[in-house]
Amino acid sequence: MVFLFRLLSRLPLPVLHNLGAALGWLIWLVSPTYRRHLGENIALAGLADARNAAIAEAGKGIVETPKIWLRPQEELLALVARVSGWEHVEAARQAGHGVIILTPHLGCFEIAGHFIASRMPITTLYRRPRQDWLAPLMEEGRGRAFTLAPADLSGVRRLIKALRQGEAIGVLPDQVPGNGEGVWAPFFGRPAYTMTLAARLAETGATAVFVFAERLHYGAGYQLHFQPLSAPLAGDLPARVAQLNREIEAVIRLCPAQYLWGYNRYKKPAGAPDPQ
Repeated sequence: MVFLFRLLSRLPLPVLHNLGAALGWLIWLVSPTYRRHLGENIALAGLADARNAAIAEAGKGIVETPKIWLRPQEELLALVARVSGWEHVEAARQAGHGVIILTPHLGCFEIAGHFIASRMPITTLYRRPRQDWLAPLMEEGRGRAFTLAPADLSGVRRLIKALRQGEAIGVLPDQVPGNGEGVWAPFFGRPAYTMTLAARLAETGATAVFVFAERLHYGAGYQLHFQPLSAPLAGDLPARVAQLNREIEAVIRLCPAQYLWGYNRYKKPAGAPDPQ
């Protein structure tokens, strides 16, 4: 597997995206569970017209990962064809604020992190993958660009320290948290167990900015979109979490075919309370 992973990293992006589109359809055909999650989630959001494209885009996301992790940073940055909204990050830096980079499972979120890391320090939480062979590759790919913090209380402290130093941190705001690390909040009209971490970190005075890397057609690279929140987070913690979910929905609607609809966003972690 390691040999195949490294081999894929050397292929041109158009080839990888063609292979990925085929893989996406293969996974959809052979996995009833995945097929059900993808179909239910995208229909619930009222975006079923994007289903076929989303199937292919999910496969592209898998096959492009070796290149994003293993190729030199200058090669990766050359894949970034266009950038919009970076001025929002620069404004936060000039004001002396830390920046919370919110990267939903939309587009190629890995390359967005490399772009940011080329311009300012960025710290992200890291959880070791279950597959032992994958761990050193992930650490090689992410560790050369990001500061990796363990996904525990000590890691959260490192995120807060980075923000107080005016640096950036990366958070996947639509990742299902473990029991005790989230609250139930609407996501496309259905209760989803949602992390509170991003809303809590915003209490430091840091500026939250969404980013996603849109895959361009025919493997032509990526366009990075940086977008601030539409309004400051307000209210108690559950209200702020619900507001973040609405903000995530709006970002997804900008490029619905490239959201990871097959992700089981509505699962209930073991021990979590029932949704109210």
